[in-house]
Amino acid sequence: MNRSIKTCVRYDGSFIFGIHKPNYKVINRRLNKTITELGRTEHGEIIQNHVNFPDGDLEITAAQPIYEIPNAFPFWGTTYILGDVASKVVNEPFPVSFAPKGKTDFEIWDDFKKVSLKDVPRPIVLAMAQTCTNPNILVSLLPLAAQFVEDKDGTVVGLRYDKMKDGSVRPRIFDHDLYETLGNNPCLPDQIKQVMLLKPGVQGTSPIVGEYLDKAKCHIWEYLRANSYIPWGHFAANMAEDSIRYSVKNLDMDDITGLRHLYYQRIYITLASELGIPIKKQGLLSRHELEEIRCEIQSALDKRGYEDLRFSSTLWGWNYGYDFSPSGFRLHASHQQIHQQFALIPDVVEAQDGGIHNRIPTYAIGDMVASFIEQFKQQYKTNFFDAYIKAILTNNRTDGLDEPEQGLSIFRDENVMLFVPKAQRFHGELHILCLEKVGNIIEANNAVRKSLDKAIYLAVNILDRLGARMITSFELSKRFGVNIDQRLMYCLIPKHPQSPGAFSEQQARWITGHFPEDFARSCRQIVRELPEIPRLDD
Repeated sequence: MNRSIKTCVRYDGSFIFGIHKPNYKVINRRLNKTITELGRTEHGEIIQNHVNFPDGDLEITAAQPIYEIPNAFPFWGTTYILGDVASKVVNEPFPVSFAPKGKTDFEIWDDFKKVSLKDVPRPIVLAMAQTCTNPNILVSLLPLAAQFVEDKDGTVVGLRYDKMKDGSVRPRIFDHDLYETLGNNPCLPDQIKQVMLLKPGVQGTSPIVGEYLDKAKCHIWEYLRANSYIPWGHFAANMAEDSIRYSVKNLDMDDITGLRHLYYQRIYITLASELGIPIKKQGLLSRHELEEIRCEIQSALDKRGYEDLRFSSTLWGWNYGYDFSPSGFRLHASHQQIHQQFALIPDVVEAQDGGIHNRIPTYAIGDMVASFIEQFKQQYKTNFFDAYIKAILTNNRTDGLDEPEQGLSIFRDENVMLFVPKAQRFHGELHILCLEKVGNIIEANNAVRKSLDKAIYLAVNILDRLGARMITSFELSKRFGVNIDQRLMYCLIPKHPQSPGAFSEQQARWITGHFPEDFARSCRQIVRELPEIPRLDD
């Protein structure tokens, strides 16, 4: 299918867009159940998390429709409209307000007599919840956020739930912003973190369909977000309640391996199921088993072709960190400090354009890379990534000086390279690039996957050592079966405390105050100081 031009504007002066109507099956690979009490109602009814641990595979038939509208200008991406949410306000006043929720200003007290916490202005409470390192003070703020269940010793053991008219239950949360800010503060006692955010089920009814458990040291749950903002659902690999990780400093290579392993496994078993490739029905696949399935997928696709394959691309991302300003603005999207999200993207979507066309290609960020490198090859008769890798490895300093160091590469093995892009869009931006002709994880063998995981681990550690508290990471990959030399890439972008984004960034004019070579030199020094990563055996 022609993906060269993606726009909602048709040549005849009408609009064209797509609508996803998701229905799909999800293979459940979880073996264990952690049934626990989440809280109690006012009448003492115990609320547990059975709904998060379904037996057998799942069939999703009622996920909300998602409208996919390519921007009029392809370089501005694609817009997704949540059908169920939008339909509820069709005849209502516009639901979006750009003002932060809750009170965001205050007058100081006339005197400084002892003041009850409930009288402290909300901006001060939010600032305390975000920045305070005293666990006792954080615990004292809990009653302002929600109502909790305590045992006879006064220890918080659960949430208070309200029973709704339809029989469902809802936690009694008074201030959602304060609740999430407290729950994401690393200094909050771990037992309360579990009650607020980490126990399976406390964040909702999403089923757990996968699990990574390694030597009782690293435990990760894989949640299915069926009614997702990502068409056809997405999956979230969250550190479990008994493997609390709120900082990169607490993260080791085993954790990164586990988070990524669930990503590889979900993509491979979904494609294998669609292709009729038999797989072990339960439990975690080993790295060796993953590689066997990947090879079978490639072989099957080479024989039958890619035309009838429902999914044609992957999506992977990670928002690390959390911040909420006293003025009421949420500054990062993470709802849990260490987690990763992933999904498969369908190849096409049913079009809504009066029936002239019945399908249009979907959006994936890697498509913009594909379109560019095809233009590059047509004009220069050479592969872009061959030229790009050579340019990185033979780089000369931007300021023309011979000293100090010239290189942009930070880490390189036979499979991947972690480097500083010559043109950085953000202070501290890092990229990871496959050196061989690997365009997506279907083409990435076991050795390449290990190298990618190591490079991601090194990159987030570098940024953490440089003080980054919020990092956005994402994958740019090639569509399955496309015969071009597009390399699998990852971008890691830290938020800079004094550059939240303004008109320059909206115009894609990125402003930095350092040469890329000097940033790369600092990164290499940090890598030399990091503990050696142990070899990961199969």
